[in-house]
Amino acid sequence: MFGNIVNSEMKLNKYGTIVRNEWIKTGALRENLTLDQYVIMPNHLHGIIIITHDLKGVLQYAPTKELRSPTKTIGAIMRGFKSATTKQINKTRHTLGRLVWQRNYYEHIIRDEKDLNKIREYIINNPITWELDDENPENIKRAIRRGGQVALTP
Repeated sequence: MFGNIVNSEMKLNKYGTIVRNEWIKTGALRENLTLDQYVIMPNHLHGIIIITHDLKGVLQYAPTKELRSPTKTIGAIMRGFKSATTKQINKTRHTLGRLVWQRNYYEHIIRDEKDLNKIREYIINNPITWELDDENPENIKRAIRRGGQVALTP
């Protein structure tokens, strides 16, 4: 949906560009986080969000013309990002109300520099390993033709 891997490099299409722009905007709009390494893949996104200060509780805010989530949790951040990209993508492809993202997301708390570097490397190398990815549509098609499940290893 967001583009294709060509020679181990992600080439964004117009929907992938929407995702990239909204991801960058997410970092610009939220004073409590910094975006680190990220990669947009053909059907998903990997990214590191660095929390720069406390996210506990609900912040009070004055109503504005623009709807903003009063919480600053990872859930609220991801909900806002997914909502914004879904609306823009569906408007672009004239499919209002259609799902773009899966219901949930995967999160992992990075506890030390070693873990951070390992995850950064994984993100950087994700386009290179796409050929072996279980979610790669070509691998799913091959598995269906064989009548089995996808079970590829890098």
